[in-house]
Amino acid sequence: MSLLEIKGLHAHYGKSHILHGVDLDIEDGTIVSLLGRNGSGRSTLLKAMMGLVPPTSGSVQLNGEELAGKRSFDICRHGIGYVPEERLVFPNLTVGENLAMGVQTPPPGAHQWSVEEMYGYFPRLKERRDINAGYLSGGEQQMLTICRSLLGNPRLLLIDEPTEGLAPRIVEVVMEFILDIGKRGVAVMLVEQKLTIALKVAREVLVMGHGELVFRGTPDDLVQAPEIRRNWLEVA
Repeated sequence: MSLLEIKGLHAHYGKSHILHGVDLDIEDGTIVSLLGRNGSGRSTLLKAMMGLVPPTSGSVQLNGEELAGKRSFDICRHGIGYVPEERLVFPNLTVGENLAMGVQTPPPGAHQWSVEEMYGYFPRLKERRDINAGYLSGGEQQMLTICRSLLGNPRLLLIDEPTEGLAPRIVEVVMEFILDIGKRGVAVMLVEQKLTIALKVAREVLVMGHGELVFRGTPDDLVQAPEIRRNWLEVA
């Protein structure tokens, strides 16, 4: 059985039908890049998985347990972490206090991550652990948000646009971190606009269009599918 199984997932914003029967599955430790143009439904899919956008119908199961319809904090406790595009640090709390907010008891089978491990990955956060998070740079806030989510010991981590607005050097650091997360057995679903980055880190690639999955394959499969890239990814 797959770690994550989604079947027939529909979601709406008011009267607007955004997700149209999405089906997918993800294995333990797999890094999946979710691609598509703006408005294709990528971020909505992540939010529906987290309960931030209540699914209209369909199933979201983690390790065989149904999560659709549960509240976001329950979904988090069952093993899904979420890093929103907006980062959403607590600006008036220190780096150390932000990290402490993320610490949870791990679900069965999940790795117990520690604050010291996070500081090992990102020494800059340790240097600034007593600084309020609102004073951090965008790259530092992105590091902090990913680390805070990982301290919840998820089996699956959803990350929305992790490299948006970051300097190339910081992008490289964040991508290496995500690759190492996968090696430690955490599955990652990554929404990423930059095709080169998405293909570099992912074992599998999904492409969304009009609220549906229109392609699934390896990075090499997508490289060899110019029609998919032209119809669903490239901007005319």
